Amino acid sequence: MHLLHAAVLLFLVIDLTPTAAGAQEIRISHQWAEQTDARDRAARVFVQEVEKRTRELSLRVYPSSSLNIKPNDLLVALQDGSVEMAIYPLVYAVSKVPEFSLAGLPALVPNVEAAHALKSSAIFLMLQSLAEDNGFKILALLWNPGGFLGMQREISGPASVQGLRIRVSDPLFGVMLKDAGASVTTMPSNEIPGALKSGSLDSVVTTYETMLSLKIYEVAKFATIGSPSVFMGFSPLVVSLSTWQKLTPEQQAIFEEAAAVADRYYESEQGNVERRTIATLRKAGVSVHRMTKEEYLAWLQTAQQTAWVEYTKVNPRARELLVTLVRTFLDDVAEVK
Repeated sequence: MHLLHAAVLLFLVIDLTPTAAGAQEIRISHQWAEQTDARDRAARVFVQEVEKRTRELSLRVYPSSSLNIKPNDLLVALQDGSVEMAIYPLVYAVSKVPEFSLAGLPALVPNVEAAHALKSSAIFLMLQSLAEDNGFKILALLWNPGGFLGMQREISGPASVQGLRIRVSDPLFGVMLKDAGASVTTMPSNEIPGALKSGSLDSVVTTYETMLSLKIYEVAKFATIGSPSVFMGFSPLVVSLSTWQKLTPEQQAIFEEAAAVADRYYESEQGNVERRTIATLRKAGVSVHRMTKEEYLAWLQTAQQTAWVEYTKVNPRARELLVTLVRTFLDDVAEVK
């Protein structure tokens, strides 16, 4: 009897004592390569920072869509609890949340410095509210500068894309390119190399991180790189609202602290990503063109007359988002002066 009593007590101690092994697992899904992409590394920084602060939670990063959740299906997975966290390009959700096209509007966020100005602005609060209305919360912003990479010829100003088949991440970016004479298609980043190899694509608009981590440069001949840039990707670290609401206030604070560290890490990585991209592409034999200010301004004018106008027609909330973002940039310029 004493032995039975002792066994019960031992069971209770083992069952009720919190340990790392019995911690709740939170999975972070994304489509990019492990370690070679800074978005993956930022997710791992987040994990390390959370686990430094608590043993109650166990987090694991699943790169390269290894949870078998396709990038375009991540929104539904976050909403229904199939996955707890993700690094998620908001433009993948525009068919259900058209306001998220703001994150892919061409020539809108010209460089990393401009993206940094948005972190403490009203636009972030508006995006956060929109995200929460759709079942998830933004933890770290992760803005990604990018450019053009292709097979046929160098891309400079709008006239240079005439007749090209170009992959875009957001349909409204495609509106601008169509106006310039290109045909467009959308697909997740991890499908780009195969499409270029097969000849179904001539060029892509994507982030420098994607160019490097997916080694798209191995099948490309021409690249357009530089700041100001026509393209700035936005792939925030997000958590499903149902997972967030299950966390204690102390755990939520830990997530926010860890996300701030991951965000700073990622921003420091983006400070030299342009230089690293140019060096890697040239070493691979890719012809690199640096976009000039005049070319950027030509694209900006085309974007304002096409994609930006179409975005304001989505709904009043979209119009408010665009106006607020532009006002943030104007205020930032005024402060510098």
